[in-house]
Amino acid sequence: MKALILNEQRTLSLVDRPRPEPTAPTDVVVRVAQTGICGTDRSVLVGKFPAEPGVVMGHEAVGVVDAVGPAVTEHKPGDRVIINPTLYCGSCPTCLEGHWDFCRNKAGTEVGLDLDGAFAEYIRLPERFIHRMPDGMDFDRASVVEPLACALNNLEAGRLQAGETAVVVGGGPVGVVCALLAHHYGARVLLIEPDPYRQELCRQVFAHTEDGRVTVHAPDETGLARRGDLVVDTVGNLLEPSMEYAADRGRVVIMGYHSKATATVRPLEILQRGLHLIGAGDYNSRLFPTAIELARWLPLEKLVTHRFPLEEHDAAFAALAPEPGAPYSALKVVLVPEPAGAPE
Repeated sequence: MKALILNEQRTLSLVDRPRPEPTAPTDVVVRVAQTGICGTDRSVLVGKFPAEPGVVMGHEAVGVVDAVGPAVTEHKPGDRVIINPTLYCGSCPTCLEGHWDFCRNKAGTEVGLDLDGAFAEYIRLPERFIHRMPDGMDFDRASVVEPLACALNNLEAGRLQAGETAVVVGGGPVGVVCALLAHHYGARVLLIEPDPYRQELCRQVFAHTEDGRVTVHAPDETGLARRGDLVVDTVGNLLEPSMEYAADRGRVVIMGYHSKATATVRPLEILQRGLHLIGAGDYNSRLFPTAIELARWLPLEKLVTHRFPLEEHDAAFAALAPEPGAPYSALKVVLVPEPAGAPE
């Protein structure tokens, strides 16, 4: 099969790899229909996040079951499925306590980082990480379920309530998903994005909401300070402005992954303003079925603006990461393997 691997120079190479087959009794092999490019994938290529050279990257995948091991009972070839890439062992102390997102045996199980992922024609994972796609849901909507699970995890950690004001910092795909979910929860949403092109894309996504509860703003707009009952930094390096957006006694969730980000905060300000700084971490896989159900009601497919074959991976990433000073030209980009007999 064709697959995109990370090489020593932190670039991607399209190579031939053996097509995976079920080796364990509970293995499921999925023929990949498409895989979204995540901000984490970009961070790996620019040195902001670690990954193992030689790994097949990609984790926001959907597809069709191709083959199953003899102990698989929930799936059969031909089933349309969504992949949950947040693996856990189920037997370490934290897993036994139900905190699967803090599994102690993560080494070698991070899909697309140190375990072969979905920028390929096929992917193999244990059955419990493969979920049936609801009838009538298309691949574009389903491919945004994994980011939706991330958003769900962070909004739940932030204890967002109906009637509150949520400030979502960053109008990229994850920020837009957070805003969609916060609106669904009944919150008023202020979406902060500096890039004019993405501002317009965000407005298009929310054109279906006629209640005026989602508005898009530039970071320097007046009147944004101390507005948010909940502020979500989806970028990962904007803690300081996020604290300024938070109302007194507000909650600030650090969501975006940025391994080199630092921030200077004044403990006295946190104390006197009663701020809550929250790190939610990876989502607990218990949330994944909830995210699939929520996806029935959210127009996630509106995020997908571009699709590229694996062979055009450079152009796909270029659409998401413009040259310094250049405008964005995409929101959510998916890679499509297009193997022989690809799913429709």
